[in-house]
Amino acid sequence: MVREKRTGKMYALKCLKKKHLAHSNLENEINHENVVGLEDFYESRTHYYLVMQLVSGGELFDRILDKGVYTEKDASMVIKQVLQAVSYLHENSIVHRDLKPENLLYYNTDENAKIMVSDFGLSKTLEHGVMSTACGTPGYVAPEVLAQRPYSKTVDCWSIGVITYILLCGYPPFFEDNETRLFSKIMRAEYAFHSPFWDDISESGMKTAANMKISVFTNSFDI
Repeated sequence: MVREKRTGKMYALKCLKKKHLAHSNLENEINHENVVGLEDFYESRTHYYLVMQLVSGGELFDRILDKGVYTEKDASMVIKQVLQAVSYLHENSIVHRDLKPENLLYYNTDENAKIMVSDFGLSKTLEHGVMSTACGTPGYVAPEVLAQRPYSKTVDCWSIGVITYILLCGYPPFFEDNETRLFSKIMRAEYAFHSPFWDDISESGMKTAANMKISVFTNSFDI
């Protein structure tokens, strides 16, 4: 957390080592109500410094734990906001590449605070519509990334599908203690809607989950 001397306004400052990122990844013009905004940018010989909008509501999963009860309606409201944010990014040729619950923050501590998509450390501006660098977080990464095949913005849609699954049932679709076995399950899209965890999901919710199965896990998700 940092304070601007001239105005006294508070911001969040993120420091990134240059060797981990290309400069072009960082100064994208992002302006959406559900995306943490980049306010200013500096660099030294070894680091980039991103001055970002300060978001104080905490992580999505922390809020869920504090609340104790998280309904299907709550999940739908969160995912709608995430989809709106990611749609905006994709329209501006930006792929996040590391969507996960830790990067979904509440704007403030209000009960009805909006969701903000954060952490663009791995984001990439599309060049000719495809990318090839392997990156992301195990459990949320798409099969084509693991296979080291060229990929596009659909990798974000896959991650949203995984997050949606977790919000609806409370556990991830892909889970293994061994990373090799985890990646094997993801590559085969090996997951299921287990009873009793999915038993109380409404018919509408189950249809949504079924649509996720068809569309997100075949990389043809229509935002």
